[in-house]
Amino acid sequence: MVLRKKIGLNDSLDDLIGLTVGLDEAGRGPIAGPVVAAAVILNPERPIEGLDDSKKLSEKKREQLSWLIKEKALTWAVAYASVEEIDELNILQASLLAMRRALNLLSVKPDYVLIDGNQFIECDYPMYAIVSGDARIESISAASILAKTERDKTMLLLHEQHPYYGFNQHKGYPTKMHLDALAQYGVSPYHRRSFRPVKELL
Repeated sequence: MVLRKKIGLNDSLDDLIGLTVGLDEAGRGPIAGPVVAAAVILNPERPIEGLDDSKKLSEKKREQLSWLIKEKALTWAVAYASVEEIDELNILQASLLAMRRALNLLSVKPDYVLIDGNQFIECDYPMYAIVSGDARIESISAASILAKTERDKTMLLLHEQHPYYGFNQHKGYPTKMHLDALAQYGVSPYHRRSFRPVKELL
């Protein structure tokens, strides 16, 4: 049986030996756009300073770190679960699917998988689910940064196609501006129909 273990705030992973991959996602809360996941194996010989939970970093800092992660990591990958998959599976299962896809895209195979939160994905590697992992584990921090920056880029592309929703500002989150635009212009193909504010308009 493959190891699956949840790591609380007072637990340590200092005794792990081997390559660890950090997994995280971005985009569970929005009512539009895909959910995006990233997987990162950092290179211990090329450390990156300033890694942290992507939500604690400015957009400019995230972009700078994203570039460094892509340059210095041993390997990294980004994967998506579509709006259609979110509506079909639910947002949690779609997030786990995107993380599994990112893991499977890596060019280097890890010894351990470190995943943010308290859920596990289906894979053949020993796995630790880490509470607040994006703020505690550098590889998960790196994954959270890549997932966030790649999702933001996706939302900017959607803004070019549907500028009246303001995707460039709220990135699909249910702000007042977004909800007002949704009420005025209706539901686009990129809105999550299983989410209440969208479902109520259908």
